[in-house]
Amino acid sequence: MKAAFLPDRGVIKVAGSDARDFLNGLVTSDLTLLRPGLGRFGALLTPQGKIYADFLITEVASGHGGGFLFDCPLALAQGFADKLGFYKLRAKVAVENLSGSLGVLAAWDGDPTVVPDLAFADPRNTALGWRIVVPEELAQKLAELIGAELVDSAAYDSHRIASGVPRGGLDFSYGDAFPHETNMDRLHGVDFDKGCYVGQEVVSRMQHRGTARTRTLRVIVDGAPPEPGTTVLAGDKPLGIMGSTSGRDGIALIRVDRAADALNAGTALSAGGIAIRLAAPDDLLPAPKQTVA
Repeated sequence: MKAAFLPDRGVIKVAGSDARDFLNGLVTSDLTLLRPGLGRFGALLTPQGKIYADFLITEVASGHGGGFLFDCPLALAQGFADKLGFYKLRAKVAVENLSGSLGVLAAWDGDPTVVPDLAFADPRNTALGWRIVVPEELAQKLAELIGAELVDSAAYDSHRIASGVPRGGLDFSYGDAFPHETNMDRLHGVDFDKGCYVGQEVVSRMQHRGTARTRTLRVIVDGAPPEPGTTVLAGDKPLGIMGSTSGRDGIALIRVDRAADALNAGTALSAGGIAIRLAAPDDLLPAPKQTVA
């Protein structure tokens, strides 16, 4: 088993008697079933339905103070905390940015020999393993406790890319991407049966009508990895944009309709003059319809 402390992740705490209902009315995931030891993937959206910030969230046991902890991008942590504070109005909640004292350890390729407090299985993809909220100075000790070798965060990023899970800021831009475009519907990040949340009407309409034309897809690079932001071409026609890469594995934001046409026509794909191909062409198929909220 491997573990890595992720320096790009921050931690936000929301606590108070109204915390669960307050958060559940804002974010894409259903928090009514969340309990200590479990995790959910979700996002706070803009009113236009685009991702303001995505996160993993777990509940803190009452014996440890209660409340909810968000594992979110460090670069967005303070802005995310401020946005939650903006929405709270008269709700009995307190929002704290704990990123200066707490961080996130990812562990994969096995199960912990001991499951520590503030640990939960990553709900997006079983291959991503576990997340543990912990101070950075305790990362080595905690890795030993769970039976893992502590490695550099780049090893986790390579594993994430190979697993086909996009990362905001690299594979899509915050404030400019809809949940379907980043596969949140396929990564258990949107609950279509819950009540209203910010941006819900737009997301439900995309789900109901199947109008998501762009997806982050896993690609195989047949050469030196193109730089993030490089245009992906089908022949000489733009198809999308390259995101993060590791070795031959990569993630790209792709127009699925144009990619399907290229695949059917046998047209080669490239980025920056480097040949690429879809790792899983079936990802071009529409996701099974779910009940809309």
